[in-house]
Formats: sequence, structure tokens, C-alpha cells
Amino acid sequence: MSANARHLRSGSAALALTLSLTTAARAAEPVDVELVLAVDVSLSMSAEELEIQRHGYAAALTHESVLRAIAGGAYGKIAVTYVEWAGTHWQRVVVPWTVIAGRADAERVVRRLDALPPDSARRTSISGALSFGADLFAESSFQGTRRVIDISGDGPNNQGAPVAGVRDEVVGEGIVINGLPLMTRAGFSSGYDIGDLDRYYSDCVIGGPGAFMIPVNDWTQFPEAVRRKLVLELAGQAPPTKAGEAAGRPPVVLAQGTVPADCMVGEKMWRDRNWQRDSR
Repeated sequence: MSANARHLRSGSAALALTLSLTTAARAAEPVDVELVLAVDVSLSMSAEELEIQRHGYAAALTHESVLRAIAGGAYGKIAVTYVEWAGTHWQRVVVPWTVIAGRADAERVVRRLDALPPDSARRTSISGALSFGADLFAESSFQGTRRVIDISGDGPNNQGAPVAGVRDEVVGEGIVINGLPLMTRAGFSSGYDIGDLDRYYSDCVIGGPGAFMIPVNDWTQFPEAVRRKLVLELAGQAPPTKAGEAAGRPPVVLAQGTVPADCMVGEKMWRDRNWQRDSR
């Protein structure tokens, strides 16, 4: 190959690399927050509860306080994706990554939610949902100043990898995990319910700088809990603790540094119940 040919080839390769990097830079649209909404649809949830969740998120995303929080960011926009999850290998993206910069964008997300009815499946793998949510950031064409997984659920992890280890791996990637433990006990009864699900979420699920959760003790609290959590996440500020809460409002609980709850309680309950059934 002649010197001129080598020079031309080298120059072409450099141009291709430059164009590739330029395209990638253009694709990474800056936003204030990249937010994964990960919603539990395991079989312990009734059809009515699944609809309450959908409507709660739809109402929150279009609420004036949430839209103000979005507008108040440095870029005035966020990127959001809505995922439903159950067992280890059961995750479904209902709304792919979408930018929200105002009411019209939020209403477009709501229409996507309304277009596909909620589904449900067996088991509860919080660890699977967290891993799936973390992978979604790699598929995002946005560049957020913060990355947050917002996970809701009505029971402990009982399938897949131990949740605390996966939580630590996800947080190690610079992702914040906030929680919405559903302690309603209004749907299908489950042998895998635990009375201190809020503490379990605090000790085993949430993590990262400023991580917090809002327990929901009654479905009437759900819409407000979702709305408050979104506002706090978008503001990027430390939320108030229980002591600062108004009476009757679902409390905000920060990640704790106390002796942790048993992060394997769900797996143990599943093992014990199935051992008893198989031994009959």
C-alpha cells in the first residue's frame, strides 16, 4: 500500500471515529433526572390494586406540583420509563424512555400507560427488578445529572439473587434507589407478607445518596405518596424525616444506619412454606 493510500485510509478512519463520537454526543440529550418507575405486578396484587397503581402514577405525572418540580430543574426536563415486574425473569417496559418537559409530554406518557392494561405474574424478585432497571440506563439516549430507580412492592424478595447484594451493586454504579413499600393488606392475602415491610425496604432495598421511602398503609394514601415521592426525587433535596410530617400524611423515611432487618426473610418464607407442602 502506498504512503498516500495509507494516509487516506488513516484519515478516513479518524473521520469516521469523529463522526461516531459526535453522533453519540448528540444522542445523549441532557436532562435533570433519568427515572425508572419500577412497579410490582405480582399475583398478590388484585386487579383493582393494579389499576390504582396505574392511575396513581398517571395522576402524579400530570399533577401541577410534579410539573413545577420538573420545570424548576437546571434543564427543565426529565427522562422517564415505566416498568412492571414480578418474578426474576418477568419485567415488562410499558413506557420506554420518554422525555417530560411539560404537561403535553406528561399526558403523552399517560396515554401510553392507558394503552396497555396491567398484567401480573408469579413470585416477587426485587433484585431482578433492580438489575433490569439498572440495565435500562445503558439503553437511555439521555444524560441525567442523577439516575434514580423508584421501586414499589407489597412483599419481600423471594426469588432470584439476594436483594441486598444487588442493591449494593446498583448503588455502586451511581444509581439512587427509592422505595414505595405497599403495606395495605387490602388485596389478595399472601403467606409471604411481612409486618415490617417498611423496615425491610429501608434496610434491604433503598440506597444511595439521599435515598428514602414512603410507606403506604392504605390505598387512599397511594396517589399522594407517589406525587410526594416524585417531587422529592426531582428536587434532588433531602426529604423531611418522620418528625417533620403532618398528621395523616404518609411519612418519608430516610435510609437507616441501624442494625438491618433480615434481608433474606422472603426467601426463607418461600423455602419453609414449600418444604411443608412437599413433606405432606
